[in-house]
This record gives sequence, structure tokens and C-alpha cells, in this order.
Amino acid sequence: MNRAMLWFVKITGLPLQFFYYRKKIYTETGDRTLRKIKGGALIVSNHTSVYDYPLMMYAFFPRTLRTLIAEVIYEKNPFLSRLVKDLGGIRVDRSSYDFAFVSEMVACLHKGQVGLVFPESRIPKEDEKDLLPFKPSYVIMALEGGVPIIPVYTNGVYGKKKKETGTTAKLMIGKPIYASGLFDRNRSEKENIVYINAYVKKKIKELAKLLDEQ
Repeated sequence: MNRAMLWFVKITGLPLQFFYYRKKIYTETGDRTLRKIKGGALIVSNHTSVYDYPLMMYAFFPRTLRTLIAEVIYEKNPFLSRLVKDLGGIRVDRSSYDFAFVSEMVACLHKGQVGLVFPESRIPKEDEKDLLPFKPSYVIMALEGGVPIIPVYTNGVYGKKKKETGTTAKLMIGKPIYASGLFDRNRSEKENIVYINAYVKKKIKELAKLLDEQ
């Protein structure tokens, strides 16, 4: 990660993101302090577009987000590969069984950093209206990192979609979820991971309904 480059991108991109997103940020409880993440945490959000990441970057502007990024982004071109590395991206090779990204993220969380994960793993197709299955690796990260999960839902209305829909980018931030508090020692580790993953997905669906009411 190159902090000088990171802050150069964030600051120079501020005017552009105001125009592109014109975002409205809500919280589950109406408490704006939910936007101010203190210490380590893992943001878990639905995935609608490659522009979800910049939206999150500006929604949680004071914090640096260590984001899981698929190998396809790194392989597009050398410039983009270098940029996502400088911004703190953590590479995930989806076609391999290399889970080094899990330990890398856990190490970041132990340092009090903020991670960002899109557990759907890919952008849904136009006919896929519901949330895709959540990959559960983020549950392991939260448990081993000892940090809360911050559930987030975005409506994915960016750029041209604002004109098409007559609305704007909206974000709903939920109350922190403590994976360790959901862990039941009467269940196996695998059963706990499945349960916590389903719990987080259900919460994000609830945030989607709350956002629709705004």
C-alpha cells in the first residue's frame, strides 16, 4: 500500500465522486456515529458494480479500506494492477485454492485496520435480482481478527442509472455484528460459519428493505 498515492487519489477524486454518486448515506438506527468506525472492523456489503469500491472509500472517507479484489482486476493492465495495490487492495485468486488472502486480511485487522469484502464474489447479472450466495471466508476473517462486521447495503445507482431511475446512490449502514457473540460451542466450526454467514446475509437483506423506505 502506498499511502501517498492513496490520499492523492482520495483527495483529487472528491469533486468527481460528488458528481458521479451524489450519495445519500443512512444508518439502521439513524445514529450517524455508525459511519465513524473506530479500530479494526470488516465492512461486508452486497455487490452491484466495480464502482461499489470507490463509493465505500468515500462513504468511510477517514479510514483506509483494505479491500479484497479479484484477480481479474489485477490482470486487466499493469497500471490498474499497480493502482489497486497502492490503494491497499488484497488480491484474491478465485480460480485457485490459495487462501493467503484470508491470513493477509486477518493481519490487517489485527493492526486495527478496516477491511472491505463483497462476499457475493461477483457482480450479479441483470436477471439476478436477489443477493447471490455469500462466500463465507469473511466470517473466518472476523472471528480470527476479533473485529465486528459492519453490514452495508448499496442500491448500486451510479452514473447513467441516476437519470434512468430518477434517484441517486444510496447506502444503508447497519449496526455492528459480533461474530464471536454468534459462535455457539455446541455447534462445529463449520456449522458456526454457515450460521453466521446466513445471519449476516439476512441482515443485509433487511438493510435493503430499510433503504427502500427512504
